Amino acid sequence: MSVPGELCLVDDVAGAFSAAVVEAFQNRSADPFSIALSGGQTARACYERLAADAHSLDWWKIDVYWGDERCVPHDDPDSNYLLAREALLDRVGAANATHLMRCTEGPDPYQLRLGELGQLDIVHLGLGPDGHTASLFPGSAALEADPGRLVVMNDDPLGVNPHRRMTLTFAGIARARLVLVTVAGEEKADALARVARGDDVPAAHISGERVVWLVDAAAASKLPVLAGS
Repeated sequence: MSVPGELCLVDDVAGAFSAAVVEAFQNRSADPFSIALSGGQTARACYERLAADAHSLDWWKIDVYWGDERCVPHDDPDSNYLLAREALLDRVGAANATHLMRCTEGPDPYQLRLGELGQLDIVHLGLGPDGHTASLFPGSAALEADPGRLVVMNDDPLGVNPHRRMTLTFAGIARARLVLVTVAGEEKADALARVARGDDVPAAHISGERVVWLVDAAAASKLPVLAGS
């Protein structure tokens, strides 16, 4: 068993993420280049590294989207937008366009925008200790979203992850040319092992044109192949 996609064991997850984004941008087929951002501390490290490598990108040719957002004000410490702004956007100056998820508008405007776009060049995802990715939580309604829905509102039925969310669905994620899943730290090892075993956790259902998992040694420490070596 393995993760859905390519598993890459790396020493520096943030560095590998930045290199992958730069490579995808340099090999792009058209402008603007589109990337959907994530949240969490691993994402923060990834965006800080990407900002440090900003000279390799023309941010005026990049449109920024989000894979999920908490229904809090955009200046709230829990906001994924605020994280991206602090770690990346403020540091690179500006992007061609930023498309915020606005819970007060509901998912339909974002659904329409993504439908018009067709494909996202990159969707960046993380992995929660419970196996969730984006804001697709175990047992939540979004896991059963209609295949035509790219964006929905969602809640964690177990209450582990606070705040109502707006999130890409599996169908929305699957529209990506490249899905980058970054997983760092021992606290993610159990969840990653469950994905690799094929357990029915949300992150085990990630798909896209190409899916690459960037994983450090600590997060990979309980993978079946490594555990048996």
